[in-house]
Amino acid sequence: MLNQALPDFELPSTSGKIFRLSDYAGKKLIIYFYPKDNTPGCTNQSKDLRDLYPEFQACNTEIVGISRDGLKSHENFKAKFSLPFELLSDTEEKACALFDVIKMKKLYGKEVRGIERSAFVIDEHGVLIHEWRKIKVDGHAQQVLTFIQSLQR
Repeated sequence: MLNQALPDFELPSTSGKIFRLSDYAGKKLIIYFYPKDNTPGCTNQSKDLRDLYPEFQACNTEIVGISRDGLKSHENFKAKFSLPFELLSDTEEKACALFDVIKMKKLYGKEVRGIERSAFVIDEHGVLIHEWRKIKVDGHAQQVLTFIQSLQR
């Protein structure tokens, strides 16, 4: 899938919007997948991206977060941490399947099916140009920003 155009897809989004990939033509887009609203890693990941958001915007780049949580949970999470970008609800795992982020993981010694923390950069033409999988939260937002800034040169 890397270096290929992604098929258009749509998902329900916070702020009462419908996200369509095609609506972001002409901008770079970071899509980050996270396991669950209001959990420590997901909260820190989202806050780190929030804190760097103006710098992403300066590079003509938008951000959206995706998890399997419902919109009500997303709206609360977004408001609680003043997230300036939209969160998308993928309860039917459409985008999760497209990006192949559902994995078997160990949680308290049990195997569970869940989202592997991942991030993807889509260019202005809808082409997937970079991906990070099995993300460690610390320093990741800065790593993504550095990559985006390298595209400006």
